[in-house]
Amino acid sequence: MRGIRRIAIAACAALVCGTTLFAQKTTPLPTGAGGSPHVRSEWTIGGAVISVEYGRPYLKGRAESLMMPPGAVWRVGADEQTTLKTNKPLKIGTVTVPAGTYGIHAIPNADKWTLIISKRQSGWGIPYPRGQDLGRTDMQVAKTSALVEQVTIGIDATPQGGTFRIEWGTTRAFVPFTVG
Repeated sequence: MRGIRRIAIAACAALVCGTTLFAQKTTPLPTGAGGSPHVRSEWTIGGAVISVEYGRPYLKGRAESLMMPPGAVWRVGADEQTTLKTNKPLKIGTVTVPAGTYGIHAIPNADKWTLIISKRQSGWGIPYPRGQDLGRTDMQVAKTSALVEQVTIGIDATPQGGTFRIEWGTTRAFVPFTVG
């Protein structure tokens, strides 16, 4: 009986770990017009299929404050505008995001970031498309456990929905979201 119990526990652990490992699918895209590698990362959270396409520049020893200027709108990544696509409505922080495609920008600061979700669906990442905001919400800021050399955008599943995060250098900005 103990042997069967151990096998069942091991099988459940493998299933949970396997689900976690394959929760994100990342597909390389052609290099952007500015030369940075690009990816599309996809997740399924609470029945919503969510993807983010973005350029992944390297820090290359440059100061984070130079690459993500405090208090200024940043295109979040490199080259073409970073885009968020969802097939179901989301509530990201305080912003209600209907199903569709949106641009992502941010305003970094030491104590908090502002995530900007734009109605503009494509285009070059700069200049920021003023007057096209769907909404803005605060993001919490923390330090990463290790240096993140390339811009990384991720989604982590939570019991309530998920957490949208942006990491680069030693900075991690994140905001919770729900589906529906």
